Amino acid sequence: MDLDRHWKRIVNAMVEGVFVVSTSGKILLVNDAMCSLTGYSREELLSTTCHIFECDVCEKERSLDGAWCKLFTVSRSMPKRCAIRRKDGSFLPVLKNQAHLFDEEGAIVGAVETLFDVSDLDERERQIEDLSRRLGHEGSFHGMVGQSEVMLRVFTLLDKASKSDAPILLLGESGTGKELAARAIHELGSRQAGPYVQLNCAALNEALLESELFGHMKGAFTGAHRHRIGRFEAAHKGDLFLDEIGDVPLSIQVKLLRVLETKYIERVGDNQPIAADVRIIAATNKNLAKLVEEGTYREDLYYRINVIPIALPRLQDRLEDLPLLVDHFVKQLQIKTGKPIHGIDSAAMRRFTQWTWPGNIRELRSVLEYAFVVCEGDRITVEDLPIQFGDTQDCSQPETRVFPSDLNEREALVGALEAAHGNKSEAARLLGVSRGTVLNRMRKYGVDLAKTITK
Repeated sequence: MDLDRHWKRIVNAMVEGVFVVSTSGKILLVNDAMCSLTGYSREELLSTTCHIFECDVCEKERSLDGAWCKLFTVSRSMPKRCAIRRKDGSFLPVLKNQAHLFDEEGAIVGAVETLFDVSDLDERERQIEDLSRRLGHEGSFHGMVGQSEVMLRVFTLLDKASKSDAPILLLGESGTGKELAARAIHELGSRQAGPYVQLNCAALNEALLESELFGHMKGAFTGAHRHRIGRFEAAHKGDLFLDEIGDVPLSIQVKLLRVLETKYIERVGDNQPIAADVRIIAATNKNLAKLVEEGTYREDLYYRINVIPIALPRLQDRLEDLPLLVDHFVKQLQIKTGKPIHGIDSAAMRRFTQWTWPGNIRELRSVLEYAFVVCEGDRITVEDLPIQFGDTQDCSQPETRVFPSDLNEREALVGALEAAHGNKSEAARLLGVSRGTVLNRMRKYGVDLAKTITK
């Protein structure tokens, strides 16, 4: 059989994309699969060079011997995983192999490249990686720990909500894990390849909040020395997490509503609309419906962000998760501190289950951080816990007491301040004393937050 007569049919029958390039990069031949993979017609490809594919592993810098591509300077090229740009602008993951073509005298006259579509393989690998993140360890869901019935329902809701592009409102007391929930939604959703941007709306005054959200132009106000993009613009094609959405002033609420409805923003000091294709994930520990009744929150904005509400439970309502949470934080603190502490004893766990945890999971972590500072054994005991956990009669609420007599006052003070990351009110609550007592003890022992406390 004369194969030369049938080579075109043979090449076009291949499922891999095939193309031939000259030493100058001009495309000389393509098969049907190559056209199908890239979206270009044969005529379009034969009239251009291989630069059109923008392959992310190609090295096209001119070398010392004059070759424009590294392909023609190596004796053998190994198969590579790479991505090429299709006609519609999207990138296609492929496995690419190359071989030189020689003339009768052995000189390189071109190269043939084959491309195999591995997008299905990439998707399977992504799903496996995603599943691995979800099941990082028993009871873990994207960094959120729990196996209680209420938390399993939350995990299911987060997974389902992430597939929607509608605004999501996370509700719950401070310390219940709303930031972790927002991050999980982003990692699970269709916008995971896009940016994830967050902003605490309660941390800024009205003018700064407007600038942070929408950006500003140079000269828009005193101190605006250059253009600056806002969080909406930075989150384009991704997710924007707005924490403490209940603290947004009415004037900003109006602008937020406009952005949600039009998908466009305007920088402060400019009237040029800028596209903001953003999925909003908001969070609050306030009763927005009550704020609407009181007239301090716009009803239309409330309904616009409250499309998919998800309530995160208090730690008190999921005490069966305490052992998992304690184990999770103990392992983190082992790595952070290097201390060989392997958990808490049964008496300390019993005190934990009797406590109401007004600060929720954040409080639990602070308590364990304090215990890691003062514990000298391999397990945390009741004696290593803040003073309020030492009352065997009633450990349901913190009491105002003096420092324990069996613990060095300065050591206890420093331990509490470290656990509270320098927050004196939180340190006072951990120790069961007033904030004034903490200040007095700091002066007495010369404790300098800037020099002593690990933030």
